[in-house]
Amino acid sequence: MHISEGILSAPVLFSGAAIAAAGTAVGLKKLDYDGIAKTGILSASFFVASLIHVPIGPSSVHLILNGIVGLLLGWAAFPAILIALMLQAVFFQFGGITTLGVNTVIMAIPAVICYMFFAPLLKKKPVIAFSAAFACGAFSVLISGLIVAFALMFTEENFLKVCGLILAAHIPVMIIEGVVTAFCVGFLQKVQPDMLPRHFSETRIREKKIFEPTGVANANE
Repeated sequence: MHISEGILSAPVLFSGAAIAAAGTAVGLKKLDYDGIAKTGILSASFFVASLIHVPIGPSSVHLILNGIVGLLLGWAAFPAILIALMLQAVFFQFGGITTLGVNTVIMAIPAVICYMFFAPLLKKKPVIAFSAAFACGAFSVLISGLIVAFALMFTEENFLKVCGLILAAHIPVMIIEGVVTAFCVGFLQKVQPDMLPRHFSETRIREKKIFEPTGVANANE
């Protein structure tokens, strides 16, 4: 879903850069020391997943993983995605330096939105948590596609047909991303709940503490 250089108008580029800078500043402010390693891992995962892409007009179709990145990082998704996109632009000429801000907005804003809406649902029943994770992966791609469409339409009305093609091409990606996100969350719930949003991991810790005294008492008896 990278937008190449030389396509967008200057106002769109400047607006994207300003929003990306603001989001990155908030993300860095909210990023604590313990979350640096997780942010690096997810940034690398995003970097690799979005390398394999199929060009479609001025954009491209590929796995994004911004849903799971946003779900696990929250606002820290902004710096994670920004770094990955910058490395792709420098080393592989995907996207570009001038479109770095817009491309960051395209992928990071949906990540943060999905974090706000779906992260609280992870502490619900397993079926609800699984459904929320699937919706997170799918909707993050949909929102990214809509932002791409708006960026192109604000640049040139003739891009309207291309916008429809881009959105249609990402329907299979929405389903795949939903499945990947759901299974990633299910796996992390079982083996590494600390990687999930803080309110979910804290709930799991409280549940363990409730049952620990009984187990210890029985062991002592």
